[in-house]
Amino acid sequence: MNSIDSVILEVADLTAATRFYSALLGPNSPYLRLGTAQDPTAGFRGFALSLVVSQPGNADALIDAACDAGATVLKPGSKSLWGYGGVVQAPDGTIVKVATSAKKDTVPVSRDFEESVLLLGVEDVKASRQFYADRGLSVGKSYGGKYVEFATGPGHVKLALYKRRALAKDVGVSAEGSGSHRLVLCGAVGPCQDLDGFVWQAGVSAPLTVTA
Repeated sequence: MNSIDSVILEVADLTAATRFYSALLGPNSPYLRLGTAQDPTAGFRGFALSLVVSQPGNADALIDAACDAGATVLKPGSKSLWGYGGVVQAPDGTIVKVATSAKKDTVPVSRDFEESVLLLGVEDVKASRQFYADRGLSVGKSYGGKYVEFATGPGHVKLALYKRRALAKDVGVSAEGSGSHRLVLCGAVGPCQDLDGFVWQAGVSAPLTVTA
């Protein structure tokens, strides 16, 4: 079953956020919507957007585009045992990870990405896995209490669960944080609120747009 139709990021400056995400993802992103920030937030918000690309050059191209649009580098692009990747933080505070399992370029570099994944940092991976399984999501990959990835259909955002502290470490920030996640998920799971306070609405699939 599809997990996420679209995500709504709640931001303080809609104009700046629209400019940033249009520069990074293109003006017609099929899964991202922007809304006005309502509640205060501080520190790590408990999630990250992950863009999966086909080769290191594409990762660097997206990281460079993000930086040109005002992002801050949390982890510069670098090689690792699993491939290549880097992490940036958008002007609105959203953390964006760009990664590939490939270790060298094989085709001309572009800013295309193969897959978008929403990484949620949760306190209890097994309990959250069950929460979502009870609401119809099918598990694609599972590594006990460390990581769970749900099966996703074409054109949808993949949902994955990490331990909160593990996700914070992976993206290069402190795990401490309070207040609003400033994130709303839209999909078949909603409307509901999960065990870590992430809010779901009924599914809405729309290109990058602003909501009041």
